[in-house]
Amino acid sequence: MTDQIVPDSEHRGLVARLPQGPRDLAMLARFDRPIGWWLLFWPCVWGVWLAGAGWQVALLGWLLLGAIAMRGAGCVYNDIVDADLDRKVARTASRPVASGRVSKKQAWVWLLALCLVGLVVLLQLRPIAQIVALASLALVAAYPFMKRITWWPQAWLGLVFTWGLLVGWTELRADNWDALAAMYLGAALWVIGYDTIYALQDREDDALVGIRSSALRMGGFVKGGVALCYGGAVALWALAFWLYRADWIALLALIPAAGHLFWQVATLDESDPDNPLDRFRANRWAGALVAAACFIVGNAGSPLA
Repeated sequence: MTDQIVPDSEHRGLVARLPQGPRDLAMLARFDRPIGWWLLFWPCVWGVWLAGAGWQVALLGWLLLGAIAMRGAGCVYNDIVDADLDRKVARTASRPVASGRVSKKQAWVWLLALCLVGLVVLLQLRPIAQIVALASLALVAAYPFMKRITWWPQAWLGLVFTWGLLVGWTELRADNWDALAAMYLGAALWVIGYDTIYALQDREDDALVGIRSSALRMGGFVKGGVALCYGGAVALWALAFWLYRADWIALLALIPAAGHLFWQVATLDESDPDNPLDRFRANRWAGALVAAACFIVGNAGSPLA
């Protein structure tokens, strides 16, 4: 029954071995596509490591669990809301709710179970970080509707998917808000860039069914638009590092990440159906490179040391 596994699954063999019921739940939460929780998790790491309190392995473990659970919950909620639209798009028509293999009632129960895992993670944080984390719920709830009312749902996703940066930071400190703001805005631009690349897969179907996206709005300027987003992200991250520590040497830590993002744009090929998905998934490495830069800047002569 592997024909019921969505085309962009990263673990078709593993998912195919599961019985149909657990398989559908795993696919509904996108457990077969870990790129999503990597992209949600990396900004958490940035906030923790830039805060300058060392490795914080236990905290990152909790945040990783939270990223997996809440990314899954977000996907379940998105599929409940978008079931009718998903049936009209070739890439998403086989999703469990859209195809009818999982009822909306079952999906809501699964959503609640994933949120309970998130609640366990939330309770590990100090109160200010808990408040910051809970403040994201309104943005998350509104996200599935953005593609119906704006050509830039990727901008809203940028606010949502980088919220972990704020949580990780406020768990450890409550100052340097200017640096944190610059880092957050840069992260949002990064998301707009990579999700525009992801949206290239669905441009034709989205145009037919009336779904809006930055990939459609940019038209023939997608490559240049992504380059502007990535360039703006790097510039804002550099500003964040400078505001945090006015040291030109610290800015060198961003060179590997900037080089990787440049490679994505330079090699992006809209005519190749597999290329955009590959470039989108490459952002797990971009996130890791920014995390390394944050650790270097945050922990070299750290203000918390």
